[in-house]
Amino acid sequence: MDLFDNLKENNKQIPLAEMLRPKTIEEYLGQNNITGNKSPLINLLKTNRLFSLILWGPPGCGKTTLARIIANHTQSQFIELSAVTSGVKDIKDAIDKAKEKLVYGQKTILFIDEIHRYNKTQQDALLPHLENGTVFLIGSTTENPSFQVNAALISRTQVLRLTPIDDEAMRKIISKGFEYLSSHYAETIIDKNVQEYILNYARGDARSALNLIENTYFSAPLENNSRHVTVEILEKLAQTSSIKYSRQEHYDMASAFQKSMRGSDPDAAIYWLAKMLTAGEDPRFIARRMIVCASEDVGNAAPHALTIAINAFRASEILGMPEARIPLAQAVEYIARCPKSNRACVAIDSAMQDIYNGLNYQPPMHLRDAHYKDASKYGFGVGYVYSHDHPEYKQQFMPDELKDRKYFK
Repeated sequence: MDLFDNLKENNKQIPLAEMLRPKTIEEYLGQNNITGNKSPLINLLKTNRLFSLILWGPPGCGKTTLARIIANHTQSQFIELSAVTSGVKDIKDAIDKAKEKLVYGQKTILFIDEIHRYNKTQQDALLPHLENGTVFLIGSTTENPSFQVNAALISRTQVLRLTPIDDEAMRKIISKGFEYLSSHYAETIIDKNVQEYILNYARGDARSALNLIENTYFSAPLENNSRHVTVEILEKLAQTSSIKYSRQEHYDMASAFQKSMRGSDPDAAIYWLAKMLTAGEDPRFIARRMIVCASEDVGNAAPHALTIAINAFRASEILGMPEARIPLAQAVEYIARCPKSNRACVAIDSAMQDIYNGLNYQPPMHLRDAHYKDASKYGFGVGYVYSHDHPEYKQQFMPDELKDRKYFK
């Protein structure tokens, strides 16, 4: 680094979250299923063998930190790229650096943040270098890699799912944040409910928690060489809770919402509705899920539910948020409390499956269209009995091959 680079580094205001980033596995908190003493990851690291990984988890759960710890533990060169700002040229430059280190026996970990943002060409550019061992990839993503990462790249990596950091670990992280600030600046006086407020605000996101701690600490007035951190200051800075809502969570919440209505639990359904609306979900998307539920799960046990759901959709379009929440909530309660029948859904799925499986037959001759000249000459429509005139007459409407098939059971 030259003089100007040194000056830039010295003048940086490094965030508290970066200052407290764990350097070792022992310091790493909140992912015991992955970093516990007997976990497969730890056992592999003890052998000092590297492998390519995709780390999938929500923001602030420790994906980048874990990648850096693995690099430190294995004494590997660590090259970090962001999929937002890098491309194939940057990948090639990283490969060249990795080849240089291989000459001296050092391995390279290529860390790509937000790897799901790479297009297919960029992801494919990594493949040959993973296969021949030039680099070991660690990609991080907040999106489900099954949908966002190429199958060819997935097959060459292990996917580890990280979860939001648990409350116990979050309390330790929050305490560390205040302890660090107190030891490097002025003493901190913390009100009783401050930790719980930060815990509820961050919801498992360590970075979010530490950012709020840092901003709150320096917002608190300095009196007698101490800063008094209160819930009032936190509320003014935070405004609202930090709600995480990735693409995967979009589908997970919708699934929980629909299954709660299907299971006749209006309280759970209203909770998932509230969570989706609070996170900014399109109310029309929610209403479409209600239409599906009203038909698939309620069905003819209470056919009026479909009308209610369609009207909720129309009301959402007319009103928009925040008023749309009211007709949506009204419809959610109605659908959840309705008796349920999935017979129509099961019947159509069963019939379609028969057709996909090759039971694909033509109508019997007497049911075929006879409204044109010469139809009867071919036998079309011959023998059909008009059901309104002869309701007592039993005739066959199924194909001959399926005449005894029943779909409504």
